[in-house]
Amino acid sequence: MSSVIRNLEEIRGRLPENVTLVAVSKTKPNEMILEAYGAGQRIFGENKVQELTDKAEALPGDIEWHMIGHLQRNKVKYIAPFVSLIHGVDSLRLLRAINKEGVKNDRVIPCLLQMHIASEETKFGLDETELNELLESPDYKSFLNVEIRGLMGMATFTNDETIVAKEFRSLKNIFDRVRNEYFKNDSSFSVLSMGMSGDYQLAIAEGSNMVRVGSSIFGERNYQ
Repeated sequence: MSSVIRNLEEIRGRLPENVTLVAVSKTKPNEMILEAYGAGQRIFGENKVQELTDKAEALPGDIEWHMIGHLQRNKVKYIAPFVSLIHGVDSLRLLRAINKEGVKNDRVIPCLLQMHIASEETKFGLDETELNELLESPDYKSFLNVEIRGLMGMATFTNDETIVAKEFRSLKNIFDRVRNEYFKNDSSFSVLSMGMSGDYQLAIAEGSNMVRVGSSIFGERNYQ
């Protein structure tokens, strides 16, 4: 059994049934992705548009590709025809661009709104005020070709689990409030994506139902 398959099975064994695993395949070769695919994994995450489109073209058509990196508006058109979920929507302008490409491709594109919950300023994301303004804006309400499936956030990169758990807990509270205030009759608003290789178990304990795991499956990242 390859290390990829072994790692994948170990992680699956730790995940509750309600938690979706996104295998983060960024920088990894197609051969490794096919190993995971052969073991039944169908959801993969990429953070660069060019790499995502290349892999989607070369690999099996039933893979669900998630865009997990920061997405520039001028690159939405390349992934709009096929992307299964865009994780990092952090502005109304980006959502407008996604809706525009959804119209062109005659499809509704599922998205997560990215919240800024970490102490690091380098992380992207909305604060609560910006989130409320987006959801209440006439523009957003006019978009017919995007569907907000939930929220996403990344915790501070630290070994202090108390800080990480607190940040995840705050996002869960925001998720619950937003669902009750804006999506009460919309069952599709159901995804809380938080947790990566180093902190996904903490994230699950705080309410995450989608985790993004890369190095714990494929080994350390190949920086490019």
